[in-house]
Amino acid sequence: MDAKAAPQGIFDADKVRRLIAEYLDIDAKQVTDEAHFGDELGIDWLDQLELLILIEEQFPDVRFSDSAVKQIEVVGDLLRYVETTNQVGSAQNQQNA
Repeated sequence: MDAKAAPQGIFDADKVRRLIAEYLDIDAKQVTDEAHFGDELGIDWLDQLELLILIEEQFPDVRFSDSAVKQIEVVGDLLRYVETTNQVGSAQNQQNA
């Protein structure tokens, strides 16, 4: 396991910010909680969908429903969704173990 990797079940908002920055090829400092995906980060719905798929690949407990996708407008919305979903999935995995 990578020494920098967060233990499973612990949410790392900076990891999500880095994924967004790498996907958009921008400085991570631009990926603030208030940054609007369309207006400030300049991505359309297809780019946003591809980004969410990338996040699902990195966080196995996270799955985006159609209704969730429609509600994610700014980076903070995305971070809260990933954090909540990741915690719920990790708790379920611990119960099943």
